[in-house]
Parts: sequence; structure tokens; C-alpha cells
Amino acid sequence: MSTRHRFSRLWVLTITVVSAVLLVRLTVAGTQAQTADSIEDHFKYGSIGTEATVGVPYWIWRVLPIVFEDKLPNRPGTGYERLGFIDDGRLDGRPIGTSSRDDRVGLNCATCHAGTLREAPGGPRRIILGMPAHQMDLQAYARFLSACAADPRFNSSTLIAAIEKLNPSFGWWNRLTHRALIIPATKRGIDDLTRQNAWFDLRPPQGPGRVDTFNPYKRLLGLDLDADRTVGTADLPSLWNQRVRQGLWLHWDGNNDSVEERNKSAAIGAGATPKSLDLASLDRVQDWILDLRPPEFPRARIRSELVERGRQAYQMSCARCHDLGTPRVGQIVEIDQIGTDPARLESFTPELATLMNTIGTGYPWRFNHFLKTNGYASMPLDGVWLRAPYLHNGAVPTLRALLFPDERPALFYRGYDVYDWERVGFVSTGPEAERNGVKFDTSMRGNGNGGHTYGQDVPATDREAIIEYLKTL
Repeated sequence: MSTRHRFSRLWVLTITVVSAVLLVRLTVAGTQAQTADSIEDHFKYGSIGTEATVGVPYWIWRVLPIVFEDKLPNRPGTGYERLGFIDDGRLDGRPIGTSSRDDRVGLNCATCHAGTLREAPGGPRRIILGMPAHQMDLQAYARFLSACAADPRFNSSTLIAAIEKLNPSFGWWNRLTHRALIIPATKRGIDDLTRQNAWFDLRPPQGPGRVDTFNPYKRLLGLDLDADRTVGTADLPSLWNQRVRQGLWLHWDGNNDSVEERNKSAAIGAGATPKSLDLASLDRVQDWILDLRPPEFPRARIRSELVERGRQAYQMSCARCHDLGTPRVGQIVEIDQIGTDPARLESFTPELATLMNTIGTGYPWRFNHFLKTNGYASMPLDGVWLRAPYLHNGAVPTLRALLFPDERPALFYRGYDVYDWERVGFVSTGPEAERNGVKFDTSMRGNGNGGHTYGQDVPATDREAIIEYLKTL
């Protein structure tokens, strides 16, 4: 046998062995759930089962923002911070909202439900778990991965050289497996996700703090997203006090009244599958958020002399829809009554509701609570000061603008984490907001800022007092 033929057979044998070893490794590792010492760390970094579908091999993931820095949006921070991830200083370089399983980096609950706040420009950043991740741009993350994989620099030589620079102990076995299998497979996987996300291009950009939850489900369930051009983009919600939300209508349009089912659907929306869903991990988070409380608004910044007046005005004008124990809290307000942008409501169709109830077939937790509504659900207002921007689509930047509709801006900037203590929300206009945030245009489809004009017959001074009272919730 010639040397050339012996080498060819040796190479084929090597690849076969590598593939077999990797398959065994992934099969064994896939049965092991990631754990963490504290529930807070588990929430920030634990796996819920998304890595198999949206995960990126760890070392490739680490070097992407280095090799492809030019593909990141022009936002503050370094690396993945420019997409809205929160870098908490972990030694392995993973920010809050990323998980690890089978040496792949995936997403978890904190991707959408951990935010930051600063009291003033240049001040220290406060990380708050359970609040909407108003700075996180999930669509930009997906587009960043797509742009990397489409670039000629996404090749074994370039990526391995970058990995070795970051990790000099990256050995010959890792180089071999990455060159022969992992890097080509990663490119194919990202290219496949890019094709699945082609519907992005038919709709306005989502921007930070927002996500189109159910259009990906339409693709997953075989519906035609080229024919269906609806826009389902909505603001990320908070996760506090879920126990009292049991039995209330959930999601912005109130299409489900099961907290447990809502949690599983969110995990699947983030990339898990019925098979990969880590129920034990998800249950740990679910138990924690049942009674997780929001942080209090700084008392020194509340005009205490107005709180009682605001409470009385709130009881007259707002409590019947937003206070626990009242008949209308957690119920559906018809669209012709609330008058807010109908796009999110129209996106969730009766056909989709029927198909959603087929997810989990063969599992004891199969979905069965989804239904189609004709409005938006009225929500409890706990921690409302940290849930800005407001309305279901995040089209109103502050509580002041919500209660004074003539002050609602047509254009503002989302994603800047300096707080506007006077107007109650995040700073959304001015040079710093422009430099640090992302423009939000209320004229785009699904971005309308009209509706929810309740209380306009209330004197302006009483509405200002209501704002002071809302700070106490």
C-alpha cells in the first residue's frame, strides 16, 4: 500500500475516532444538568436546555467578538456587552444570561430578565435580577452570529489562531477536533439559524429590551412567515411575585393563565426543545421567582407629601385594573377599549393558539392553556418603576409620559441604563441616550405609542401625585 493511501486511511480513521469520542462525550454530558451554589448564580448562569439548538461551542463563542469586533453594534462596552449582555466578571468570560452545557454556550432566563441601572452618568452599575433586560438586544445577537458565519474570516485557521492567543494551552486534540469538525459544524449550524430567522428582514428591528416571542413559534410549528407579515414584537416583562399571578391571564395579550406553562414556553422560545428542556433546572428558577420581590424605589427620591394624595387618585382611576384582589386585574381589556397598538395581538392567531397546545405531546406537561384573545391583559404593578419603557411594546419611555399622553415622544432611545428619577424611567433623550442607546421610532409597524389614556379627566396635579404613589409599589 502506498504512503499516500496509508495516510488517507489514517486520516479517515482519525476522523471516525474523533467523531465517535465526541458523540459519546456529548451523549454523556447531555444527561448532566448544570448546577450552581446559589439560586442567584443558577438564575444568571445555569442551563435550561437551549445549548443544543442555539448554543455555540465555548472557545469559538469566546473569540467571535475579538475576531469580528467590526460586526458588533456601536454601543458602549466591550465584546458581548455591546449587544446588551451584562459582564459580571466571571473568569470563564461568560456574561449573565449565558449557560454552559456540553462545552456550548446557550441562553437562559436571565438573558431576558436581568437588567442594569445607574443613578447618574459614570456611576456604578447596579445589576437587578428579575427586571426586564431593557439593555439586551436578542435580535442583534442573532444577527451578530449570522454576520460572523457569513464572513470569510470564519475559518479554522483564523479562529484557532485567535483561540490559542486567548488560551495558550489549547492542545493538539482541541485543534484537531475544532479544525475537522467543530468549526465547520458551527458554521453550518449558524447558517441554518440564519435561514430560520429570515423573517427578521420582513419586519421592523426589535431593538433592546424587546422580542418577538411567537413568530419563531410559527416557524417551529410549520406556519408560513412569508405569507404572515404580522409583527409580534413586545417588551420583555419582569419576573417578580409569580405566585400571585397564578390563574391571571399572562403574556401581554393574556393568551395563557398557567405560570408553569408560561415558563416552559419561554424556555422553548429561548431555544430549548421538549426533549432538551431541563425541567429540574427550570423548576428551581420557577420556585425562586414565585416570591422574588422587586427592589424598592429610593425613599429619598419620593415626594412623600404627595404619596397619600396619589394613592387616593390611583384608587379612583387605576386600582380596579391593576390591584390584586380587584375583579379586573389580570383580565383582558378589549382592544377597542384600551386602544394600544394592535400588532402584537394580531400576531397571535387562533391557528397558532391551537398549534401551541400540541407542544409537549407525549410529555406529562403538554401545553393545553393557550387561547386566542381580543385585547391585552391588565397587569399588577409591583416594581413598576423598573419596568420602563411602558405599554406592551415599550413605546412609552416613562411613567410621566404614560400618564401625560401629550408628552409621549415620537422618537426616543432605548437601552441606556441611567435612571430618570423625575420622570420615572430610563433616560431616553439627549446626547448620552443617543450615544448609549438605540433609536426607537413609534411610526414603525408594531411600535405605536397610542392608547391607554385612562385618567385624562384626572387633574394634572393628581396625576403627578399618582406617579409618586407608583414609586412605592
